[in-house]
Amino acid sequence: MQERFNIALAQIPATEDFSHNLEQGAQLVMKAASEGARLVAFTEVAFRRFFPQFPGKSEFFAWGESAVDGRTVTFFKQVAHDCDIDIAINLFENAGGGKYFDTTMICRPDGSLLGPVRMVHAAEEAGYHEKYYYWPGDTPPQVFDLGYTRLGIAICYDRHFPEYTRPLVLDGAQVILSQFAGAVSDPIDLYKIEMQALAFQNQVYVACVNRTGEEDVLRFAGNSFAVSPDGQVIACAGEGMELLTVEIDPAKIEAMRVQRPFLRDRRPEFYATWRE
Repeated sequence: MQERFNIALAQIPATEDFSHNLEQGAQLVMKAASEGARLVAFTEVAFRRFFPQFPGKSEFFAWGESAVDGRTVTFFKQVAHDCDIDIAINLFENAGGGKYFDTTMICRPDGSLLGPVRMVHAAEEAGYHEKYYYWPGDTPPQVFDLGYTRLGIAICYDRHFPEYTRPLVLDGAQVILSQFAGAVSDPIDLYKIEMQALAFQNQVYVACVNRTGEEDVLRFAGNSFAVSPDGQVIACAGEGMELLTVEIDPAKIEAMRVQRPFLRDRRPEFYATWRE
């Protein structure tokens, strides 16, 4: 039987100083590791100002970097090794060939990388002009076996699409992580209800880590949160900078799947015919 473990959601603001942001992140990783967390997750493009708040500014493409050996990944690979902890980072990826993605990588203590996971759905609305900067992701929904859990990633806007999240569950995800950038003008309470339904319908943990801080156009809401397999919010941060620790109990997943056997009772042989 899998043992209980902790994850940490690092809710941080981003300054104009990229180096400072990286070091701030490293300090939170060290704190998470010292408190016994197995995984620490950062917010969407955590170490840069949120550039999609500005429409059509080509100068921000200079912030794109490699998801394999760029500055952010290289920095946190070393931190993961030094702190003996998994780190989920999200960055603005320059994939070459003129393609740029909203990308998550997992840096492992042994120096290996898991990913990339590239956001498929890009938003286009006031404060979120993502279609100009991000190509549609070319990676399918992915689940990573970390040894102590199976982690699925649904970056920001992707979490709103059940077509994206259900495959994570069918591939064995026990925890779904979403790194996002939600402003105070967004319906944060409704987002929580939405993720409660996702967790309940699929009997998984859902962990959402949000940005914080006030930038040029947006003031980010913080309120990172986690939901248990019974659909209950079990941890929630405030609006400011915070490291939110969440206990994951794999036994609760199994217990809920016995109590509410939604996955067992699926009838996939019918679903495709309904669309013919």
